[in-house]
Amino acid sequence: MTRWQILLSEFDIVYVSQKAIKGSAIVEFLASRALEDYEPLNFDFPNEELMCVAATEDYPWKLSFDGTSNAVENGIRAALVSPNGDYYPSTCKLDFDCTNNIVEYEACIMGLRAAIERRIRTLEVYGDSELVIYQLKGEWETTDPKLINYRNIVLGLLEEFNDITFNYIPRDENQMADALATLVSMIKVNKEEVMRPIQMSIF
Repeated sequence: MTRWQILLSEFDIVYVSQKAIKGSAIVEFLASRALEDYEPLNFDFPNEELMCVAATEDYPWKLSFDGTSNAVENGIRAALVSPNGDYYPSTCKLDFDCTNNIVEYEACIMGLRAAIERRIRTLEVYGDSELVIYQLKGEWETTDPKLINYRNIVLGLLEEFNDITFNYIPRDENQMADALATLVSMIKVNKEEVMRPIQMSIF
């Protein structure tokens, strides 16, 4: 401290050591400037039964798809299921001749595009077509030129997902897609007619 005093004396500066401040002085200072609209913190936690709060962004969505091709109509169905169990079904009639395998690919593509529109990044895909599922998994070879093009379209869509898996399920376990198949076969819709999305609730 003496060295500082000598150095500062050349500039007409006087060093004064700081006096100790009592804790009561700080309390009195803050009390004199208290805000009028101050509200004390509320430490009550209304949801005491909650163990944790977790975001569902990383939890996988599920997609089931199905297609039907016969002499009467060609229809495709897909249903997205959120991590919370909410269903988002969609269905479409195809206005061109196609095989059973093509309608299955069309249904899968429609479901994947619906997932991309919702910005879903983690998806589990379920279908009852062994050929389509195992071709997309790379376990079966794709030789039909038409199906090769469809498979390439699906592979291009997969780039929009961080994690996606394909799973085969028997037809009797693909209930939502089968229900939509019945619905689309019963309703006659003109090309110019616009239909609103169907909302389903379970009570």
